[in-house]
Amino acid sequence: MITGDIKQKVDAVWQTFWNKGFTNTSAIFEQITYLLFMKMLDDKQLEKEAIANLIGDLLLNPTFPDGMWHNPTTDQDVPYNEMRWHVFKEMEPTKMLNRVRNDVFIFLRYVGKEGSAYSKAMEDTVFQITDARFLSRVIEGIDEISSDGADMMGDVYEYMLGIMAASGTNGQFRTPRHIIRMMVELMRPTLDDTICDPAMGSAGFIMEAAKYITEHQSDELLNIEEKERFRKEIFHGSDSDASMLRIGCMNMMLHDVDEPNLYYRNSLSDENDDTNRYTLCLANPPFAGSLDTDDIAHTLKAAVKTKKTELLFLALMMRMLQSGGRCASIVPDTVLTGDSKAYKTIRSALVDNHCMQAVITMPSGVFQPYSGVSTAIIIFTKTGAGGTDKVWFYDMRADGFSLTTQRTPQPEQNDIPDVISRFHNLEAETDRSRKEQSFFVTADEIRANGYDLSYKRYHEVEREAVEYEAPETIIARMEKRQKTIDAAFAEFKKLVNS
Repeated sequence: MITGDIKQKVDAVWQTFWNKGFTNTSAIFEQITYLLFMKMLDDKQLEKEAIANLIGDLLLNPTFPDGMWHNPTTDQDVPYNEMRWHVFKEMEPTKMLNRVRNDVFIFLRYVGKEGSAYSKAMEDTVFQITDARFLSRVIEGIDEISSDGADMMGDVYEYMLGIMAASGTNGQFRTPRHIIRMMVELMRPTLDDTICDPAMGSAGFIMEAAKYITEHQSDELLNIEEKERFRKEIFHGSDSDASMLRIGCMNMMLHDVDEPNLYYRNSLSDENDDTNRYTLCLANPPFAGSLDTDDIAHTLKAAVKTKKTELLFLALMMRMLQSGGRCASIVPDTVLTGDSKAYKTIRSALVDNHCMQAVITMPSGVFQPYSGVSTAIIIFTKTGAGGTDKVWFYDMRADGFSLTTQRTPQPEQNDIPDVISRFHNLEAETDRSRKEQSFFVTADEIRANGYDLSYKRYHEVEREAVEYEAPETIIARMEKRQKTIDAAFAEFKKLVNS
């Protein structure tokens, strides 16, 4: 999560657009996104150049090689070097505007492979800044936003989405990166996986999965075939917002996945026919919403009779996974406890038709300042033939940040390392008491409780026996104290009257 200092700098850039007359928050968001991506591409290459120089090696496949780039829209050759952020930011404003608007922005469309999700997403983009001094001020403001690598881009997006949500123009909000990281570490993706997020937003989950694989299988990625699979085959995602699709493509490219399988579509509609395809789903689908019946895929209507998106996405992920495929998804608490037939249908499918493994409840402040909704993470494996013996429950009470709208860091209050550690050592959880923070519940008991999957249903509150004194003893003590008070008052009256 970004700090207060960086928030102030993002606010300043946002205000610069507002002062210039940009009142459409979506337009501001997109223009900052393009410029931030320009900066991140250059930052990434500068980092790689420093490493290459240190070890005396050549930089392979640079975004900005030596030489010239031919701009197909102007039929002019442009030095690659002049399209790098650290170079054009030093130009005088008029030259900077010409270079950025007419060359760098056009170049962004050609960074990805022809026909890739990225190139398709960038086809109809428009650079709306036409004033040289205004562009200079914006670039100066963005340049002041410190960067800790490509991940900063996601954090800035998170904050800008919050600004848009606050203005009432966009209801989206990004899953905090530390929650995404926790879910990825719970699932431990590998190069053997085919990973999907059917409601990908800015592609935070699949981006974090790519990072995890890079960190844990760096040696395997030296293999050309494995690297090609990493670039082209492992990562899949969908979103019905074109802006989010572009951001997702940019995020993946910054993490060396330049040909991910990302789609502009409504995942819950018939245009998405993915079935038995993926080995891992990671998601935080939209909830508290509903769709028109005509917009819902026939297979999902057959699985559960509902218009609620939180249930439809769970049914979708059950359909999309291969047998043996795993899923970790954030759900609202209503999915765990809802009494309607649709809620019970989904829960019974998870417990009876597949292997339900874990329910991790999260504190309601996790999504502040955008929402105070109570949520949980559910983890299951698709089997199609049952297999749920017992379900592990964990009550996550702190995530390393305050649960207020400020979300200030509180590293001493953080259950996330414990969640991960216990989940990967479930054998040690078997004998835990229901009075503890985590425990197992048998599938039979869950069935007997109407498939209720809430932690509170099964948690036993430890009550201490309190022994009170007999009323006669209390009355006697009060009478004794009253006599003492009366005697003191009588002595006081004597003194006054003497």
